[in-house]
Amino acid sequence: MVHILGVQLRDHCLARVALIQFYGVGLKTAHRLCARLQIHDRAKIKDLTPLQVTALASFLSSPATAPPLPKYPLAGPDYVPPPPSAPIQELQAKFAIQWEEMEKRRKASPPPRNPQKKPYVEPLKSLKVESELRREIRENIAHQRMIGSYIGKRHAMHLPVRGQNTQSNAKTARKLNQLDRY
Repeated sequence: MVHILGVQLRDHCLARVALIQFYGVGLKTAHRLCARLQIHDRAKIKDLTPLQVTALASFLSSPATAPPLPKYPLAGPDYVPPPPSAPIQELQAKFAIQWEEMEKRRKASPPPRNPQKKPYVEPLKSLKVESELRREIRENIAHQRMIGSYIGKRHAMHLPVRGQNTQSNAKTARKLNQLDRY
């Protein structure tokens, strides 16, 4: 079992399914996390390398400070992949030359004329999980109670907050959840 941020992840569970055990992470966010950390869809927790586990733990602990993803150029329609026997150093050197040429062309061309286009914001940068998310929700509820809003009063009386029926299904809640007196 892998232990990350106080959560036990079972070994025989798919990585993207196991990530749902974190409070605040759903299926879509887990899929994005796996894509960002380059974890295969069918990879199980026991198959993850120590580097991937460390990357996952560091990203979940502070996603805002995670390094940005590298931007690689896309291959054109006339691209022919190199043979599998080609040495990696040679491929990296060719890629570095192509990257420099592309940067030179980008700097030489004028900026786009569309001023309304918003810059891309990575959706995982504002991710909050576990204790940080629980604290934020608790603070929001405390704020609602402090200002005396309808929602805050319903929270204080432990009654349904979002307009649910209280005639039949909240009788037990009203008996058991008494008003918190300070």
